[in-house]
Amino acid sequence: MSRWKVQFAKMAVLAFLLPCLSVCPGKRLSPFAPERQRRIFADAMTLCLRRRFFCLLSLGALGPSVAWAQAELAAPVRGQVTDAAAATPVPGAVVRWLSATAALPAAAATTDNAGTFSLVRPAQAGARLVVSALGYRADTLALAAGNAYVRVRLRRSQELGGVQIEGRALAYSALTPTNSQVISSRDLTKSACCNLAESFETNASVEVSTTDAVSGAKQIQLLGLDGAYSLLTVDNLPALRGLSTLYRLSYLSGTWIESIDIIKGMGSVVNGYESISGQVNVRLKEPDKTERLLFNAYGNDLGKFDLNLNLATPLSKKISTALLLHSDHLGRRADRNDDNFLDLPLATQYNLFNKWKYKSGSGLVSEAGLGALRETRQGGQVSFRERTPGSGYGTTLATNRYTGFAKTSYTWPGRPYQSLGLLLSGTSHAFESAYGRRTYDGTQRTGLATLLFQSIIGTTAHTYRAGLSYLHDDYRELYQDGFIYPIETPEERYRRENRRRFERVPGTFGEYTYQNARNLTVVAGLRLDRHNLYGWFLTPRLNVKYDVTPTSIVRLAAGRGFRTANPLAENTGMLVSARDFVVSDQLRPERAWNVGGSFTQYFTVAGRSATLVADYYHTEFQNQVVADPYTAPTALLIDNLEPGGRSFSRSFQAEVQVEPLKGLQAKAAYKLLDVRTTYDGQLLPKPLTPRHRLFANLGYATAFDKWRFDLTGQWFGRRPMAHPPGSGGHQHGTGETTLPYTPRYALFNAQATRAFKRFEVYLGAENFTNYRQRDPILGASTPFGPGFDAAMVWGPVFGRLTYAGLRFKLD
Repeated sequence: MSRWKVQFAKMAVLAFLLPCLSVCPGKRLSPFAPERQRRIFADAMTLCLRRRFFCLLSLGALGPSVAWAQAELAAPVRGQVTDAAAATPVPGAVVRWLSATAALPAAAATTDNAGTFSLVRPAQAGARLVVSALGYRADTLALAAGNAYVRVRLRRSQELGGVQIEGRALAYSALTPTNSQVISSRDLTKSACCNLAESFETNASVEVSTTDAVSGAKQIQLLGLDGAYSLLTVDNLPALRGLSTLYRLSYLSGTWIESIDIIKGMGSVVNGYESISGQVNVRLKEPDKTERLLFNAYGNDLGKFDLNLNLATPLSKKISTALLLHSDHLGRRADRNDDNFLDLPLATQYNLFNKWKYKSGSGLVSEAGLGALRETRQGGQVSFRERTPGSGYGTTLATNRYTGFAKTSYTWPGRPYQSLGLLLSGTSHAFESAYGRRTYDGTQRTGLATLLFQSIIGTTAHTYRAGLSYLHDDYRELYQDGFIYPIETPEERYRRENRRRFERVPGTFGEYTYQNARNLTVVAGLRLDRHNLYGWFLTPRLNVKYDVTPTSIVRLAAGRGFRTANPLAENTGMLVSARDFVVSDQLRPERAWNVGGSFTQYFTVAGRSATLVADYYHTEFQNQVVADPYTAPTALLIDNLEPGGRSFSRSFQAEVQVEPLKGLQAKAAYKLLDVRTTYDGQLLPKPLTPRHRLFANLGYATAFDKWRFDLTGQWFGRRPMAHPPGSGGHQHGTGETTLPYTPRYALFNAQATRAFKRFEVYLGAENFTNYRQRDPILGASTPFGPGFDAAMVWGPVFGRLTYAGLRFKLD
């Protein structure tokens, strides 16, 4: 309501009351009344004496306006204040109105333990909301007239250089409609975290496994499914997909990462149709928020060294940039188990990323980044030399990768809920590799464009996002197994060895969010894509969050996902064996439904925050590209899920996080996996997937974080294995009773960190009980023979690993 309407309403009320005041001699305006009040009274007196009839008519006409002003004064604005980095509630924050005039009383409120507040909205136009909290930068917001609910994200202040007070952020967010877990930058310092693969060592939801005993490649598992079924995004842009899936966890340095978001189940349709088991979003450090300088040096007893250097600086009030550098090298030939094979491949990587950010201050924000990577790997027998024929069995890999992205968004002035964004990204990924006599080379060129608009429908309780996208993928693969079949023509051999797939996928999507500001959030999304090879993809997704109480939250999720498999790149671990690859020519896209939910309970132990989370998810494939190691002992059969067959994953996990003593953080989890697929008419468990897993982590920090100690333990149940090549293989019709199983085992990691004013030193040990898998390479003495197999790896190969490092930082 405008200021003149409120002022005129006040004058009309006074004019109507003047006759009553004139007949009451005892009622007079005090001579000590404020000058402004005396002026209003005099103006109203004059107006009423001259045109009393007009005053009465004005009062009648302005009656609804007065009621409107009173109703607006009484209508509360509700909201929640959270930490911008950790997305956790901020209790004790002060929320007040910043008036356009000094006459408006300063109404204020304080957030509760859940970070929520309720504040009466003033009738004065131009009033803005000011939110401040100890240790955070104050924020000022302009709210639209119909905006009844607001979420405020405060950034931590870095202006105080003396004493820094930090609290443990809740890993499981209470705000997001999806089942999300955050690995913070503090969590990343609990282990060496030289790359993304090591960033999950203190996390129970994601399991990192080694694909084979020669190449050193690692992959993640989420909900019991391989990492290819998890959408990996960097700053919410799909990245490290396609042919880079196998080695992608080593392409991001741990020092580059600000935090990692793990989302179980179906995510948003905005990020595409490929997510099936979940999403892992890596947030790289922001140029305008990160430290000016960060240097990290790492070395271990296997002879590997890592060097990292982060540089960030503001170039002006609007432009900032960050340069992220990483290099690692392993040049020592280590063979601790005396099988004449390297425990880890010799490797060298050079990796850089340059990120820019522009903030106009008037709603326009732009980000851009360029990255380049060069990596070489050499594994195999200790005697193997790449350029020496006949020196033994070996594997080689040379990778060149270039990436770039640009994100531009514009937010309407006075409408913080309405914005338009353009997201662009491009990747060139090329590699040349050899596995014994086999050659596998690949090239991928990818471009992705997304135009996104978001706004509200009436109020912020109803928001929506809609947009268009275009995906361009160009895959070229060369696979030569060294065999020449006399009956095939040169054209048939070329088609067998060369694979090319060119995908063009335009799409559109929409997502609606309902939030009643109390206890219910519903996110419903739908996208439609047109694939040039496989036709239409319709992707519906739904996420529901219901707060039973402020500390008890139930989430439900359901949706569908699609993806195009890359059978060679996703099964290169099997190339380190005598198995032949037999790939069908009629592979179809993978389609799956995922349904599940979670229950989160926040409580206190000894007056400190604690969390209990239990979740269950069921993934059912309508079609899957199945790699079958069971049916033929000498071959890996890759084909579509057979008609009438099933492939599913059932995942249950329960995790508790507590702080029983000041400075002591503890978390423990249990995971149950049931992952099965039909192989040649038999429903068998997926190879190398443990049915049971236990996880525990203890972290203790002394006052001011001078000393930090972390201990992580994991226990793995039995895993089914495929029979080695050259053996009798699995007996058809016997089910899983004749499958070989791995033993149960446990692993323990520990690290100690000593912090000083500008730097930290850390010392740690992985697998400090020195547990090893016996004979990880079968037929190691005859690697070119029919019984060679290094693909059935389920445990550590090289035993205990000790390391030390140094971090130096300037804020």
